[in-house]
Parts: sequence; structure tokens; C-alpha cells
Amino acid sequence: MSRFFLPPAAWSAAVLGGDEARHLAQVLRLKPGATITVFDGCGRHAPAVVAAVSRDRVSLQLGESTPAPTSQPAITLAQAIPKGKNMDLIVQKAVELGVSLIHPLVTRHTIVHPGDGKAEKWRRTALAACKQCGQDLLPGIPDPQPFDRWLAGCPPKKTAQLRLIASLAPGARPLRTVLREHPATTAVELLIGPEGDFTPAETAAALAAGFLAASLGPIVLRVETAAFYCLSAIRYEFGAGS
Repeated sequence: MSRFFLPPAAWSAAVLGGDEARHLAQVLRLKPGATITVFDGCGRHAPAVVAAVSRDRVSLQLGESTPAPTSQPAITLAQAIPKGKNMDLIVQKAVELGVSLIHPLVTRHTIVHPGDGKAEKWRRTALAACKQCGQDLLPGIPDPQPFDRWLAGCPPKKTAQLRLIASLAPGARPLRTVLREHPATTAVELLIGPEGDFTPAETAAALAAGFLAASLGPIVLRVETAAFYCLSAIRYEFGAGS
């Protein structure tokens, strides 16, 4: 069944607009009486029947809404922007793994410095991934920030929050060990570096902010592989879907 994004503010009116309406009306060519699924990006979905169709507006009759089970812990991915199209892939897979928030970061070793509109493209990628995989949680993706500015804006670490930095630095402990030492974790903030890793100064700043250095093993992973590895390990360790 086709899935469409119905923002929380539009839920009571039950009207699709913009790109979602055009996709239903002009691409899929659905007619009144067709059944679809809508989701609000905050964990809620519902069946809906198409009531009326025009070029930029689709009226719906909503069925009973169902909240999706909340995955614990909530995960924030702070990702140094990699080169090429790898950020698009990271966003897509992070959505599938239930990430709540994605912060694109520009670090000292970041090769690509994104221009205007890049974050909006990643938001569209995230929305498309939600629609494709059945994920009801649409992660927020702020505009890219310099690493030091983002770190300075991080709120104080909470008791049940785990902050991790995937690191090649000496003294980093195995990711599995770090995760198992924090069984009561309700939120994880995961920091993944660029090609060439973080600089020693950036790593030191992250550690001072409460991040724990986690090793991903003896093989140096590509940026996107490191992100998928960590996100999957976190979901596995804390029993998502069990």
C-alpha cells in the first residue's frame, strides 16, 4: 500500500498538499476511493481513503491511527559529511535503523563543504526512505554546522545518555564493551568522523564533552560502513525488534 507523509499540523484537516499531493495525483494517478497509508513522521500512521483529488490537494478520510512502538534508546547521529553521495546513503540507512536526529558536521578533515540546499536534499532522502521502508519516525536534519560550533551547543550530558565517538585513537575501547557497560541507556549520541578521522584536537574536545572513544576493530572502515556498523550494534545490543 502506498505511503504518504501527512505532517502533524495537517492531521486534523486530513489534506495532502505539495509534493505528496502531486505524487498521488500525477505520478500514481490514484482516484477517489483508493486506500493509502499516511504517517506523521513522529511515530504515528493510519489507513486513509482518498476522498477527492486535484492537482495540488488531496482530501482524505482517515481511519484509526496507530502509534508505532518507540525504539529505545533514541539515537542521534552526528556525522561528518563524507565525499561523493555517501551522505545520502548514510541518511537512508540511518532512517531504516530508526535514528531520531542527524547532525551533518563540517570537520577539519571534511573534504566536501556543502552549499545551500544540501540539507533540504537530505531531508527529501530521509522522507523517501521513510515511505519506502515503512518507518514512521522521520529524523530531523538541521543545516550543516562546523564541528566546534555543534559541540559547543551540545546540552550537558544526562545521566542515562551515552555519548560515543568512533575513534582510531589509542585508548579507544571496543564498542561492544562500552555498550554493555551502559545497560540503562535511554539515549545515544553517536559521533562519526570523516575520511582521515577527527584531528587529535577534535577528539580531545569530544572526550572533554563526555564522549567515550569506541574502537570498531583493527580494520579501518569507510565512513559509511562505520556509521552502519555502530547504528546496527546499538540497535542489536539494546534489543530493538526483540
